[in-house]
Parts: sequence; C-alpha cells; structure tokens
Amino acid sequence: MAAVPTATRPARRVPDVADLVALGRDQGLDAVGVAPAEPFATTRRHLERRRAAGLHGGMAFTYRRPERSSDPGAALPGARALVVGACSYRRSGAAVGDLGPPALAESAQPAGRVARYAWEDHYGPLRDALGVIAERLRAEGWRARVVADDNALVDREAAYRAGLGWYGKNANLLLPGEGSWFVLGTVITDAPLAAAAQRVDDGCGTCTRCLDGCPTGAIVRPGVVDARRCLAWLLQVEGIFPREHRVALGDRLYGCDDCQEVCPPNRRVDRTVATTTAGPSAQVTVDLVDLLGATDEELLARHGRWYIPRREARYLRRNALVVLGNVADGRDAQVVGALRSALAAPDGLVRAHAVWAARRLGRDDLLAGAGRGLDTDPDPLVQAELAAPVERR
Repeated sequence: MAAVPTATRPARRVPDVADLVALGRDQGLDAVGVAPAEPFATTRRHLERRRAAGLHGGMAFTYRRPERSSDPGAALPGARALVVGACSYRRSGAAVGDLGPPALAESAQPAGRVARYAWEDHYGPLRDALGVIAERLRAEGWRARVVADDNALVDREAAYRAGLGWYGKNANLLLPGEGSWFVLGTVITDAPLAAAAQRVDDGCGTCTRCLDGCPTGAIVRPGVVDARRCLAWLLQVEGIFPREHRVALGDRLYGCDDCQEVCPPNRRVDRTVATTTAGPSAQVTVDLVDLLGATDEELLARHGRWYIPRREARYLRRNALVVLGNVADGRDAQVVGALRSALAAPDGLVRAHAVWAARRLGRDDLLAGAGRGLDTDPDPLVQAELAAPVERR
C-alpha cells in the first residue's frame, strides 16, 4: 500500500536584516539594530539587587517582575531575535529658544516646565514604525510583537545589545554622535534573524557631568539612579511630594532633563546638528494658575499622556503647587486667587501642598483666611505642613 503524503508547511523566508533596517529608517526611525533574544541575565540581577536595596523607590515598571522584563521569551514564547529602533525627540520650543532649559523666573503667568520627551507623543510614531517592521515579519509567516515604553522589556538593554549605543553614567543610552534624546522600542520575533551588530564601547570616559549636575544627587554612582531622589520619578509617585526635594524641584512640572542637558555628547550635538521645532500643540510649559483652576476632566484631557498616579488629577495639582511656590510672585492677584482656592479644596493632599506654597511665598496671611480654619484642619497632612519649617523664597 502506497504511503499517503503528508502536508508540508512551505518554508518561511527569513527577511534580510539590511532590508528590515532600511524599512525602519524609511518609516522615520533614526537608528535600527538587531540582537539575539537571549535573556538579559545581568540586567535581571541589577534589577533584583536595586529593588532589594530600595533604589527603585516603589517604581513598578520593569522592577515589578525582573524575571519577565529581562526575558524577551516571556513576552513572545519562542523569541529568537529583537529588532530595536530609536526615534529622536530632540526638539526646540518657543518657550526654550535653544535646547537649554528655560530660566526659572518670576512672572505674572507662572509656568511649569515639561521634560522634552513629554512635549509631544513621541512613542506613537515609534510604535507605528516598529509596527511596519512587525507586519513585514508576519507577512513572511513569523510571529512578532511590538514593545515600547512597556514593562514587558528593558528597552535600553535591548538597544545596547543591538549595537545602538552605550550606557551613560546617568543610565540613559547614548547613540554615537547623536546623544541620548531618543525613545526606544523593540519588535520581538521568532524569526531567526542574523544579528551581526557589535556592541558600542563606553563613550563617557572620566566625565561625571551628569552625576554632578543632578539637582538631588540621585545618580549615586555611575549607571545607578536612586529613584527616591529622582525628580522625574517623584513627580509620578503617590502621596505627598517629599518636603526635602521641593525646593530642588524648581519649575519642573513633569519630568527632569538635567542629567541630559549637561551631558557633553548631547551638548556637542546641540551645537553642530540642526534640530526641528516642536509642533504647535507641544506642551513645553504649562500655565500653573490655569492648571490649578481646571477640572479633573479638563486636566486628564490635556495631560492624559503623562504618567499620573492612579489617573487622579490631584497629583497634577500637587505638583503644580510645589512649582508655584518655587516660581510665583506671592503679590500677584492671580497667584493669590489660586492659593485661596487650593487652601479651601476638599482634598487634604491639595490643601497641604497649598499650605507649603503659601508659606514659601511669604503668604502666611492666607492660611488664616482659608475659610476652613486650617489650624484645626483634621487632615494630618495639613497639620504636618503647618508644623514643618519652610525655606522662604
């Protein structure tokens, strides 16, 4: 009896890496590389040790499950390769002029500064470009998953392994000749792509500008950031904003660029390479009085792209009140009106930070006229602010 032939699956074509790189560049990526999808064993050990030491500051993200975020195979079983892309967010803005930070200044319209990566949605274009690469892989019969700004994978390690750049002492990835103003993302695939990229050697040398330039000393040693001191992270944490870091926050409403602003490779690129201007909808700065007067719905509609704890607008108000205390003129009528409203707010967290802002601006008189007897306010956060010393402006 003749054997019955069995159906065979057509051989899948393995895309050429050069073609995928060219495809990514055509879609707007500034750099593309490929790495094997092996577990990031060293990265996992770093995450676990730093979490055990408390350096994560309560940050979940890739710290939540290091065994997962350091293993591409956990995000896509059978993963064999990573296609990593970088997309620049290096922009200039009307409120900035050049690429340096705006000056901290008093004005009738006090404003909070936004970190450059959050001016616009830079992850949308990155995901779109990576999605095109993923579709190409799927069209050839392979599985592919896009991860970007995702706790499923440590994107900097993927980019480092793909030869896109080196780890700076501020823990950011720097691309040779391009600096660190990039968002990163990855296509995880089971396609056996050839990864021929060489890892980039350290380019920082003896430079310690980022360590010295951090306003709170959060970079405790090269490549190690203590999130408990990092202003960018503290703006995203629940509860009160730590009293010991409020003055250092300055005018930063969301994020902090300081360690990148002082970085010599970034400064070199800023001097020698032309940059594009941020779009008309870019949130470079935010009017603090306007923010404090907006409803929860309005605030989440305006700033919903940001990481806001529990998606609660109270944290935007908390941050804005700290910045207001640092940059505003306590004699300005609009500032006084915003403080009065915040001191009478139903939320004790908001009232507490309004107390700090009013006292920092030398407006203790507003506390007695807050309309709810702050000296007898039952909220312990408010009582703690009334009792704590304040560094006057």
